[in-house]
Amino acid sequence: MREAWVALESAVLTHGLPYPLNLEVAEAVEEAVRAEGAVPKTIALVRGEVRVGLSSQEKELLAQGKAEKASLWNLAALLAQGKSAGTTVAATVHLARLHGIQVFATGGIGGVHPEPYDESADLVALSRTPILVVASGPKAILDLGATLERMETLGIGLVGYRTDRLPAFYSPSSPYPVPARVDTPLEAALLFRKAQALGLGAVLLVNPVSQGLPYEEVARMVAEANRQAAREGVAGKALTPYLLRRLSELSDGETDRVNERLLLENARLAARVAVALAGLE
Repeated sequence: MREAWVALESAVLTHGLPYPLNLEVAEAVEEAVRAEGAVPKTIALVRGEVRVGLSSQEKELLAQGKAEKASLWNLAALLAQGKSAGTTVAATVHLARLHGIQVFATGGIGGVHPEPYDESADLVALSRTPILVVASGPKAILDLGATLERMETLGIGLVGYRTDRLPAFYSPSSPYPVPARVDTPLEAALLFRKAQALGLGAVLLVNPVSQGLPYEEVARMVAEANRQAAREGVAGKALTPYLLRRLSELSDGETDRVNERLLLENARLAARVAVALAGLE
């Protein structure tokens, strides 16, 4: 049986959390993958080179340095310029597939924002990349209904893991149903094999966090954070980090704790699916 690899993004290391918490969480996520019998492959750009699996020194460099954020639109330019960067979901799935990795674990995916024309590159990347992604649903600050519509249009396979409702990142459930469900890692692996045989793109396996916040409570906090952003004139690329910081403040840090919990749980599930896939081969 071949090794079971799990891709991990590095944006959480470079942009998601302050130092040294970012490094501690990244190490813990890798260890969670190893504990389930798989091999973690954190993907990043280091001095103009793609790294699939980081050394301790490289993780330290990215955690402390002023790294860029790599998505598909700037990936080639960053490499040509010799830059170091953390990879977003979009860049990670592309590079993972390029290097033969079939399973990717992340926290939440990007999607459609309430602001007109603001849509994450994650959705297009998922639509054209045959990979299984484990996440706790779309990020909480998104328009979930619009995101689901775009996923359907783009043909992204959406599957609930032991749930019939879409997890909403910090919330284990939401008002939105999912079109399919599996209850074991092997079932997820077999479904992904069917998607591959059909020549489809990604399968998004949504995994509800074990202990989260009620959907209605998060929605109220997101609305309040958006109102405050509007009053302060925060917009564009500054909006997402502002909203996440305000959610942390409004919840007394609970969103940060839930975020760390779901990252670890998604890594464990991804490892189990990767092991099941390796067993099928």
